[in-house]
Amino acid sequence: MSRLATPPRRTGLLVVQPLRRKQCAECRGGPLSLLVLEEGAPRCLDCADLGHLVFLPRGDTALTRRAREESALSAVVVRFNRRKARYERQGVLVEEQALTRAEMRCLADAEARRRRRSRDARRRAAEDVRFTDTFAAEIRRLFPGCPAERAQGIAAHASVRGSGRVGRSAAGRALSEGAVFSAVVASVRHLDTPYDQLLMSGVPRHEARRRIAAAVERVLGGWRATEAEAG
Repeated sequence: MSRLATPPRRTGLLVVQPLRRKQCAECRGGPLSLLVLEEGAPRCLDCADLGHLVFLPRGDTALTRRAREESALSAVVVRFNRRKARYERQGVLVEEQALTRAEMRCLADAEARRRRRSRDARRRAAEDVRFTDTFAAEIRRLFPGCPAERAQGIAAHASVRGSGRVGRSAAGRALSEGAVFSAVVASVRHLDTPYDQLLMSGVPRHEARRRIAAAVERVLGGWRATEAEAG
């Protein structure tokens, strides 16, 4: 595997659009359209815990600024320009809800309205309601104490068609317990712990995971109990 040129140091998280075909050093998935360099090795966004973010291309300065303001976790996307021998910014990765809020703040802008309609149309076309409901039911089987609305939210997020998330993997489509468990753990990590804040403050991913492991297990332990036991 050829080495990647080292991106410039920046404040915050950095994601690279590779010029050549790359595989994730952790899960071996690929080729990667976006990757994170950790200790010189490429990681896919899921393995780098950034798979839930959406890409906002450069071009609309106001929308980009507002989306980053609204997003608890974000990353700058860069690509190497061989002719100029430097990395150039391509856009940012932000939370989907943050982007929606930013677009709402820009509704006076006709281009922002067009972006929002396009995103809504793509989302509606990508939804697979039957699979999402089945995935949510499997979450509730493995974690009887997980609130129904939370299980549905985890399933909907993990199973968006074309997203590359765990619900759309071969294991996810087969409803393997490992895939369902991974989707639940990822949701707990990002929504029920200070994990995102640790990453944004510069704590390495593995150390951040270690710090919040007990909090994740507390939530999962509560969800493993039946509703009757919890009551």
